[in-house]
Amino acid sequence: MKNSKITRIAIIAVAVIAVLGLSFFLVTANNNGNTGNEVTETDSIPPAEPIMKYGLPIEDFIVTYDTLQTGETLAEVLHGFGFTAKQVFELTQCPDSIFDARRLRPGQACVLLRDKDSSAHYFIYEESPKAYITFDLKENYRAAKELKPVEWREGEVAGRVNSSLWLAMEESNAAPQLAVIMSQIFGWSIDFFGIQKGDEFRLIYSREYVEDTPLNNYRIEAASFTTSDTTIYAIPFTQDDEELFYNTNGNSLEGAFLKAPLDFYRISSKFSNSRLHPVLKIYRPHHGVDYGAPVGTPVYAIGSGKVIKKAYQGNGAGYYVKIRHNSTYVTTYMHLSRFAKGLKEGDFVKQKQVIGYVGSTGLSTGPHLDFRVHENGKPINPLTIKSQPKKPISQENKAAFNIVCDSLVKRLTSIPMANANVEAINEIDSTEVIE
Repeated sequence: MKNSKITRIAIIAVAVIAVLGLSFFLVTANNNGNTGNEVTETDSIPPAEPIMKYGLPIEDFIVTYDTLQTGETLAEVLHGFGFTAKQVFELTQCPDSIFDARRLRPGQACVLLRDKDSSAHYFIYEESPKAYITFDLKENYRAAKELKPVEWREGEVAGRVNSSLWLAMEESNAAPQLAVIMSQIFGWSIDFFGIQKGDEFRLIYSREYVEDTPLNNYRIEAASFTTSDTTIYAIPFTQDDEELFYNTNGNSLEGAFLKAPLDFYRISSKFSNSRLHPVLKIYRPHHGVDYGAPVGTPVYAIGSGKVIKKAYQGNGAGYYVKIRHNSTYVTTYMHLSRFAKGLKEGDFVKQKQVIGYVGSTGLSTGPHLDFRVHENGKPINPLTIKSQPKKPISQENKAAFNIVCDSLVKRLTSIPMANANVEAINEIDSTEVIE
């Protein structure tokens, strides 16, 4: 009996060991063969993206900044970073086309990047908001000029003129520079020296950003201007590899002549057959338009043509330029402070090319441009000169243009007026002050 009992115990033990072994085999096979219904994965956190600046992982370096002060030299900045005279000399030996130490400007940033062991690795000079020069101090001071990534961000604005387009932009919390760009776009069809209170504008524009820092660079993507119950649209479209602004009929806003030979200043005297001369104190014809503007304001050719006269008249026009545009029209630009560099008689100039700068030379009581137009040899009012538009939208491009035009017109008309209540607020304030 005793032997039989021992035998049964041994058989049971062997069976248990066999079952356990089989279970281990199945589990192992299941895991190795991936034949089960559930798969256990280990969660992992991806590594963080490095912070890049100047094209380098900036966190890998010890960063020291400095800013050029007025009158400070590059050598002084580099000595402050611990450079020896020999190192300063070696750094400045790169070609002037990449880096010219004589052209350093106050306010520009200089950066030294050290490795974690504190040894200098890179010196960087920020040449402009968009460009910088990197010197690899461990590669024989090898220099390279690089550009920062640029981004254009869109914005919208609409406003109503109460006194001037410039102030209307400010009242609408928009950059006044947009007023100048707008006057250039509509310069062939709108006289911005004669805009009136109540005129309205709407703009879709873009502003340039570099590394989330806004720059004072703008471009207009589409615009409208309403004056005397007439709305003129500026719709951009590319045709024959040239992008121009067109009205809703598909006619180019650009014409043979600009409405005015300078940007956005006031008319101080108009065309007249009898005007009291401010210096001579006698009445005589004034066959031109005087544009009051600060000395040095650029003066443009209103159209392409040939310079037929560049001279000085001490008892009259002062420094002046005369341009023949075709067999019909000649324009004259008077009282200039100076001529455009390199301009000479016989030159062919393009529309909007700078030919001189506003001054007060000759018989003049203050800085202004006296602008004159002759048609077939006879003086005419410059404000009435007719200008034929450039090539309109072609028939084959008409359908594509209409799609772009309809979309932008709809978007422009939906922009809310930013300064619609400025006039009413000003009137209330004025009433309170009077009381």
